Amino acid sequence: MKKRNRKALVAAGMAMAVMLSGCGSNSGQAQNQTAAQEAQTQQAASGNAGNEAAKETAGNPGDGGTIKLGGLYDRTGDFALVGVQKYNAAQLAISEINEAGGLLGKQIEFVAPDTQSDNTRYQEMARKLILEDKVVAIHGAMSSASREAIRPIMEENKMLYFYNNQYEGGVASHYTFCTGAVPEQQVVPMMKDMIEKYGNKYYFIGADYNVGYGTFAWAEFIGNGLGAECVGKEFVPLSVSQYASSIDKIKAANPDFVIVHLTGVTQSSFFGQWNASGSDLPPLCSTFLMVQGYEHKRFDPPALAGTFVTTAYTEELETPEAKEFTEKMYKMFPDMEYVGMEAESEYTGIYLWAEAVKRCGTTDVETVIAEMEKGITLEGMPCGKVVLLGDSHQCVKDIWSMHCDENHNLVADTCYPQSVPFWLSEVMGVDLRKEAPNVELSLDEMPADAKMPEM
Repeated sequence: MKKRNRKALVAAGMAMAVMLSGCGSNSGQAQNQTAAQEAQTQQAASGNAGNEAAKETAGNPGDGGTIKLGGLYDRTGDFALVGVQKYNAAQLAISEINEAGGLLGKQIEFVAPDTQSDNTRYQEMARKLILEDKVVAIHGAMSSASREAIRPIMEENKMLYFYNNQYEGGVASHYTFCTGAVPEQQVVPMMKDMIEKYGNKYYFIGADYNVGYGTFAWAEFIGNGLGAECVGKEFVPLSVSQYASSIDKIKAANPDFVIVHLTGVTQSSFFGQWNASGSDLPPLCSTFLMVQGYEHKRFDPPALAGTFVTTAYTEELETPEAKEFTEKMYKMFPDMEYVGMEAESEYTGIYLWAEAVKRCGTTDVETVIAEMEKGITLEGMPCGKVVLLGDSHQCVKDIWSMHCDENHNLVADTCYPQSVPFWLSEVMGVDLRKEAPNVELSLDEMPADAKMPEM
């Protein structure tokens, strides 16, 4: 972090801890260094062409044809464990909407090429969806690196884009809506719970791209406000599969708990090696471990016993909405291995888009954006009530703290109801209804006099 901001960040973290104490009062209930490649610069005419193509495809209500909706999902490659869940959830949402009569008198046609966990292919397929397939909106991407590879293409072509995934929380773009959880919704309860349970010394090990650096910045930010101490950190390339030296460093640092933000199939080999490295190991925690890549199902107990995670949904949740969604997913896709957090975000993102289209009676990009920026509330989503905020293009959701027991059952501990993503709008002053800088902001860019809201 920039030195000029450190005092402000510490004070802000303390204020945030006060906020969390208020919103988590029902605790007894069981209820980026970017790896993305920059998009090649296109002429302004191509942007206009993309938007006009979307209008042409949508046509007028009831004039026949279909509404083409684009999707970009990693159905193969390193991120397929999550990408398949997202792709299947999108198909479920679209099938339900079509069975209920579709949109504007038409059926939704889903065009969703496999992006193969490759950012160059993401860019190629994004351009194809816009310029050749003439879709009216695009959903998809799992990693933040993939999102940042294609987001400039969306902006250049004036294409409505939904990033339905938990992430670092700083995207401020007119054309991008982020429906997954952000750090103030997940990192705050995670840090507070772990410090209260185990102590104030932590070690961070994460992936060497946006999500690792962004999550560490938030953990340090919140930890400073709670009097915690980072005793070590490491950012690991996605290709790494051997962790003996990393585990030795963690043990030498002697933390009270370890924050793990490793991702993808290759990096998940950490967990078996960690469990085999000895006894009396410090507990692990994460904002996506298990609820994205279902490591608790893929590794034998007790590899992840005692691991904590914060999430808006996962298949183990026992709420009526979560159970219904889980049942529908397995009915439609009986061979699925797991239904996790990002399946919920993808499903919810499709329904938010569809609701906006219904309300405004068109798929025109600017009209749909204006409708969503009025704010949309949906009941009965897999995570319960969802509120899309017009100023930040982010969502209010219930957030759960969960832990993995010795038999690798994921158990819900605490619900933080209707957790509000406030950092981008209230702290950074972003209101996308008025002005869109089309950037990704980070904690380093917080003004020195920034203040967190108080409850």
